[in-house]
Amino acid sequence: MLPQFNLMSLFERPSRRQKVALIFSLDIVFLSLAFWGALWVRFESHHYFFDTPTWITFGSVIVTTLAGFWYFGLYRAVLRYINEKNLQAILFSFASATLLMIVTSFYLQAVIPRTAPFIYLAFGIIMCGGVRFAIRYLFVWIENSTKQNVIIFGAGDSGRQLLQAIGQGDDFQAVAFIDDKKELRHSLIHGLTVYPPQQLPMLIHRFHVSKVLLAIPNAGKKRRSEILTSLADLNTEVLTVPRLNDLVTGEAKVDQIKEVEIEDLLGREAVSPDSHLMDSSIRHKTVLVSGAGGSIGSELCRQIIQYRPKRLLLVERSEVALYEIERELIKRCEALALNVELVPLMISVQHLPRLSAMMQANNVDTVYHAAAYKHVPLVEQNVVEGVCNNVFGSYNIAQAAIKAKVSTFVLVSTDKAVRPTNVMGATKRLAELVMQSLAEHQSETTISMVRFGNVLGSSGSVIPLFKEQIRKGEDLTITHPDIIRYFMTIPEAAQLVIQAGSMAKGGEVFVLDMGEPVKIAELAKRMVHLSGLEVRDEANTDGDIELKYTGLRPGEKLYEELLVGDDERPTDHPRILTANESFMPWAELMALFDELNQACEAMDEQAVIALLKQAPLAYCQEQDKPKLKAVS
Repeated sequence: MLPQFNLMSLFERPSRRQKVALIFSLDIVFLSLAFWGALWVRFESHHYFFDTPTWITFGSVIVTTLAGFWYFGLYRAVLRYINEKNLQAILFSFASATLLMIVTSFYLQAVIPRTAPFIYLAFGIIMCGGVRFAIRYLFVWIENSTKQNVIIFGAGDSGRQLLQAIGQGDDFQAVAFIDDKKELRHSLIHGLTVYPPQQLPMLIHRFHVSKVLLAIPNAGKKRRSEILTSLADLNTEVLTVPRLNDLVTGEAKVDQIKEVEIEDLLGREAVSPDSHLMDSSIRHKTVLVSGAGGSIGSELCRQIIQYRPKRLLLVERSEVALYEIERELIKRCEALALNVELVPLMISVQHLPRLSAMMQANNVDTVYHAAAYKHVPLVEQNVVEGVCNNVFGSYNIAQAAIKAKVSTFVLVSTDKAVRPTNVMGATKRLAELVMQSLAEHQSETTISMVRFGNVLGSSGSVIPLFKEQIRKGEDLTITHPDIIRYFMTIPEAAQLVIQAGSMAKGGEVFVLDMGEPVKIAELAKRMVHLSGLEVRDEANTDGDIELKYTGLRPGEKLYEELLVGDDERPTDHPRILTANESFMPWAELMALFDELNQACEAMDEQAVIALLKQAPLAYCQEQDKPKLKAVS
């Protein structure tokens, strides 16, 4: 039984039952108008067709049409989301009623002309279907008036899926497609025109577009970089859908719009890892990662568990970092059905007895030593602790590995170790010399070093800082307008570290191919533009964000190097080089260690710095060079 409809309830917020009653009542009116309207049109307003057979036909047709509507769920459908399936239901209901009208009028000898059923069909669809879709488009128009106009760059499968996804949301309204394929130019896809990239500035101005959505997940990084470079000049925010790999693995969906990742701006194509090199030092072995909670250490752990070690030891001195990486790895192992024993160990690499006992007890096969203090200004202000952790800590864990007869030991180093101008770089260079001497001094453990530059997203990196400053609307702080850096992603760096370690014979310094250097000021400008903002400078005083140059920090270089000398040789891997570099004889190294240890115990920072300068590290403090003035 249908609920009663109260006209006064229209002035209040109607309930679901009241809405159904209203629509049902309107359908009765529309169907009646369609039926009698069809006869009126056919008989030209004569009234002699009001006989009993005609009334019976009228009743049966109306009931059949309404029953069809009810059966196909038209009264359960929300009008603002009515779609093609609902239109099919309307067509089928009217077709059934029209057929019944023909049969009933024939057998009852009703005074209904042959063309009247078809006129009823047309009138009914126009009124019942038209009103429903008119209400839907009214809702759409009202909703779209509050949405942000966006343009989808990419009219392929991902672009079409994105269009359908955002059409169901409350945030965006797509107004056009952009695609460089000539065969799609000026064609219509789901009602939107496909334009060439050259017309994008005109479309942004014409439709007052606030964002461009990049829907090209299968494009290479070089192509993505080219597109983003062209979009950076438009001062329009650019968002992107996840990459193809994430879509294929199910880790992301096409409608999960996110900010453009900085690696897309670099245009660096990653090389697929060599599965044999990834396997050889990990599969079915006991692996130890020091600094497991750090940027590189944690990514090494993520990569390692995928190659199914027997046991993974997580060595970390920070309780919070150790807890977080262990929890993350447990979830990953459960999701990937990996049977890897995870052993969290809260140990400092400066604690030699504990390291030795732990390695021997667990029969460790492979060690990746990533634990280090790496923030240049902090180590510059904490010289003694930097030496104790980066130099003596590296020596201790390597000695423990040798004593435990570990097969492979890999030191994770940095480009700041090459001709260092700061304490951190000097300590890392000295740690390299330690590893080279140990590799020459013994044969139990294969020791090697892997040297590379900055990684994107690491703690203390400039990229997260820029993102935070842009999000807060603050000015971007850059040390110098000419400063350049090498960048690679953390996953790529971790994969290359593992593969380089597997290629080691003993004592090698592996250098990762970092690609082309990036000018930090230009990178900052692109990030501002792709966030939909403008750089404020002398040429544009009304801009949003200014680039402020603060001057080089203590120990900071304008550019970084990866090689001490010029003797670099290729390896079997296209992104890994090896360098033949000199090292200290064991006796000289031990003598230097004794003096450094005495200076550290005395907390004599000046003595420590003097010893680092005397060592063959090519260490030269920035104050020993001509000063570079800060640019304001």
